[in-house]
Amino acid sequence: MDATIMQSITSLIVKLENDFSHFQFVVGDTFYWDGTSQTVWYDPHDPQAQQLVLHEVSHGILKHHTYQKDIELITMERQAWAKAQHLASYYHVSIGDAVIQDTLDTYRTWLHARSTCPACANTGLQTAPSSYHCLACNQKWQVNDAKNCRLIRRRINKKSS
Repeated sequence: MDATIMQSITSLIVKLENDFSHFQFVVGDTFYWDGTSQTVWYDPHDPQAQQLVLHEVSHGILKHHTYQKDIELITMERQAWAKAQHLASYYHVSIGDAVIQDTLDTYRTWLHARSTCPACANTGLQTAPSSYHCLACNQKWQVNDAKNCRLIRRRINKKSS
């Protein structure tokens, strides 16, 4: 099966390189779009490589580079999946709803963890790209980016009673 996956993704990458010659396509161990270098990173061994690479290309087409608030990230992810579904019909790739929802769920879980107050476990409000505030206990905390590593929430004040 791995050889079939490799053939399929290799064929798709050749087509994408021709159609999007201003993008670079680089083999890596994860999928992501780097807007600064106009690079799509992809893992050719992933069984969903075709779907995921179309998603990352879609970020490039949509000129997704940065976001300030977590909700913007979810919006960009949804937009990229919608564009990927459009591209999929052109490139004869099937993108099931389960793939889309599974990947969106990873972001939803990550965003929920970032916004969970480390003092009282209520959901806080995002006040800056890496900062949150809990309205229930007045705790403030900062988080690391942590999309591909362990999330760290660091309290920046003691909660008020």
